[in-house]
Amino acid sequence: MIKVEKLKKIVSSFSKANILVVGDLMLDEFIWGEVERISPEAPVPVVWAKKRTYAPGGAANVACNIRSLGANVGIVGIIGKDINGEILEKELKKRKIETEGIFSYSQRPTTLKTRIIAGHQQTVRVDWEDITPIPESWQLEIVDYINKVIKKYQALIIEDYGKGVITPLVLNRIREIRKKYRIIVTVDPKEEHFDYYKGFTAITPNRKETENAIRYLKIRGTIPLKNIKTDKLITDEEIERAGIELRRSLDLEALLITLGENGMKLFERNKKPYHISTVAREVFDVAGAGDTVIATFTLALSQKAEMKEAAHLANFAAGIVVEKLGVAVTNQEELISRIEDESNRSDTGKI
Repeated sequence: MIKVEKLKKIVSSFSKANILVVGDLMLDEFIWGEVERISPEAPVPVVWAKKRTYAPGGAANVACNIRSLGANVGIVGIIGKDINGEILEKELKKRKIETEGIFSYSQRPTTLKTRIIAGHQQTVRVDWEDITPIPESWQLEIVDYINKVIKKYQALIIEDYGKGVITPLVLNRIREIRKKYRIIVTVDPKEEHFDYYKGFTAITPNRKETENAIRYLKIRGTIPLKNIKTDKLITDEEIERAGIELRRSLDLEALLITLGENGMKLFERNKKPYHISTVAREVFDVAGAGDTVIATFTLALSQKAEMKEAAHLANFAAGIVVEKLGVAVTNQEELISRIEDESNRSDTGKI
């Protein structure tokens, strides 16, 4: 059982934290409008556009989650020398996020994801991006910057969306930095890259990412998975077998698998798998929930929380954001309120 007062104390300490986020930066563009007719040119709706808004996406959304929870956060990544890069930097500075680690290059566009919303329904998404690995000179610029500033951070989050920034070279250098400074390093993983993440503190895949990762690992044979019989994780036994084996094979302190409406399952070194039930009351939109999970989980670890405590807080935070429409964030006040609500239900002071 987890003590409620301890969880509330951890959340209240978030304002003392300094977290560095490294990964694929994106700009989310939203075009809002209404549909009143079908196009005479093709059987598609005509959206009468009324407004356009922007929000930081990808690794930048993780930084926004951390900042909203009261912590200080710096971000490291690549943007293009274009209008979208300018808008993204402006949006981050508006949220008081440190942008010194953002490098801009004219040879590569800023990743842009445009969503057209009619009423409350997304009608289409358009992606503009270059996902080829960035040049080695850019990779070295990133790791040199991390080396220069890492002493002021308690934890580093790697956000790997597979857009070319998170490479084996970058990860190897971060692994060296982790060993040298004994810093917490967590990863929001890309399924094709699981064998890149050996030796970090923790990774936080969802069920689908875990299943896909098992397929990739078995095809490549880079990590032996003798005890995993299937890549379809349906039963508790299948999930536990996969989680235990992946955590061990990747030499992680912990593996946290998010399971949607079925909550989360935490796998720690030398401990039994630990299940956490979902606390979402009504799910409106799961977009960005994974970003909230790793942001809250890492923040809690940076404030000396135990893995189980950090996982419970991540579960509470995710439960809040999926009840909101669009890519959302939460804050300390909402998180403490939700913890208290769940505590009142148990009437024991523990969860």
